[in-house]
This record gives sequence, C-alpha cells and structure tokens, in this order.
Amino acid sequence: MNRKTCFAAGHRARRIVAPDGFTLMELLIVIAVILILMLMAMKTIGSMKIRADEVSAINSLRVITQAEIEYDSTYPANGYACDLKSLGGLPGTSLPTPTAAQLLDNDLASSGFKSGYLFKITNCQKVTVNGTDRITGYQLTAVPVAPGKTGNRGFCTDQFGGSPKYDPTGGTNCTQDLQ
Repeated sequence: MNRKTCFAAGHRARRIVAPDGFTLMELLIVIAVILILMLMAMKTIGSMKIRADEVSAINSLRVITQAEIEYDSTYPANGYACDLKSLGGLPGTSLPTPTAAQLLDNDLASSGFKSGYLFKITNCQKVTVNGTDRITGYQLTAVPVAPGKTGNRGFCTDQFGGSPKYDPTGGTNCTQDLQ
C-alpha cells in the first residue's frame, strides 16, 4: 500500500497524510450488504425453481398423454400402455414394438423421473378381447420426489386427457382443477 508521507521541518518522524484503499470496517460493511442481498434472493430463487419443476411436470404429463394416444392408435389390440417403458425405447436401434414403441424420450420412460418429479402409470383398466388383454383406461401421476423442495403439488390425468388435476399436498389425490 502506497502512503503519502510528510516531513515536518526539523523532525525526522513520518506522519501519514492520506491512506490508499479501504479500511477493514468499510470492507466488512460491503460484505454484510452483499450477504443480506443474497439471502433475500435465495428464497425467490427457490420458489422459482419449484415453479419451473411444476411447469415441467405438467408439460411432461401432456407429452405422456399424447404418447398414450399414439400408442393406442398404433397398437389398437393392446390399447394404452400400462407402463412408461412401453412408451420408450431407443430410436434407431430397432423397429418400434408394443414393448418399446419409441414414442417417449427414453430417459423419462426408463426412470420415470424428470425435473424433480416421479411419473407413473397406474390403475390400468383392461378388458379381454379374443384372449388378449386390452388396456382401456389408466391414471397418470406425477409426484414431487421431495415435496417442498422439488415441487409442492402432485398432478394427475387419465386416458381422457384434458387439463390435469392437482393435489395441493404433493400426493396423488388429485381433486382440484389446474388453472
């Protein structure tokens, strides 16, 4: 640190006239202000992340519902798929089949996990036609892996599509219309 010094006439002692830089107190005040601003922003960022995960879950439900409609029209003897793996499969490795229809991104289809939500196809309703089981109905659910951190609400839809319903507690008891 460079300091300007002044020599008084007749005295050889140095006297500090003007220091360069900031004092320790000034630096601590600036750091404290930055920390306060960061703490205020963290709550906002957390709620924005939860909202983004919920929007992603709703969009994924719509994508899976569309894949179910395509599956039903492609494999009418089978009806709907009763698991996500049947909707997945790696494109280009082989031809689509009823057990790997290649209609859904394989990451989502194989793990059932995306953006902090776990997706499942449940409550499959089937009828037997000519000795073959045909799935005529299903329920599709998306629940947060860590409620309050990855999402606050659980979402559900069924073979009729439409707007998904939600469970405000993060479960699968979807009774409220999504607005």
